[in-house]
Amino acid sequence: MSKPEETCWTLIRDAAVGDARARTDFAGTYLPVVRAYLGARWASGRHREQIDDAVQDVFLECLRGDGALSRLDPSHQGRFRTFLFAVVRNVALRYEERQARERVKRAPPHAAEPEALPARDARLSRIFDRAWVDTLLRRAVARQEAAAADRGEAALRRVELLRLRFAEGLTIREIARRWEEEASVTHHQYARAREEFKDALREEVAFQHPGLPGEIERECQALLDLIE
Repeated sequence: MSKPEETCWTLIRDAAVGDARARTDFAGTYLPVVRAYLGARWASGRHREQIDDAVQDVFLECLRGDGALSRLDPSHQGRFRTFLFAVVRNVALRYEERQARERVKRAPPHAAEPEALPARDARLSRIFDRAWVDTLLRRAVARQEAAAADRGEAALRRVELLRLRFAEGLTIREIARRWEEEASVTHHQYARAREEFKDALREEVAFQHPGLPGEIERECQALLDLIE
């Protein structure tokens, strides 16, 4: 997990100059997003077997010495999410264009099997964004768990309460019965757990999109609305 003073830009900067920890963190953070996009784009057809190679190429493009990260200017107003989407999309297009050229070489155009059109960019963009959101939420949970470990057993119990509520879909009343406590007590702890999660999510949003407090708060609330 990142240090409190870090942002995605410091992680990117360190990864671009070869810092081993930063490169590991970079790949571990954004791999699910890249794989989700490519998996949706190539859900069927000839390219499906090339997903692993394409994922590797995305990270090579980002992390090699003269790669995309080394040319990224964090002073620009664009978000890193937009930049990463452009990189993975361009890598996918290179694979598709290369295979199309090879197919034309092997057979006359009139004899070639028509290539299935890739899914529309709008749908793929939504899939990419959904994977991005899932990544932010997972990292926020990890932040809350790390903070709870320092606070003690009661805080860890509140993390478990959220897991039961959202991962297992139990109601507060069902959790109270399982824990053999009054529902009012569980409701109180649930409200506190939600505030602790929101704090962790706010930290993660600030990491991924450093900006004005108002912007961070709006992004945080939008994410919370998605899961409620």
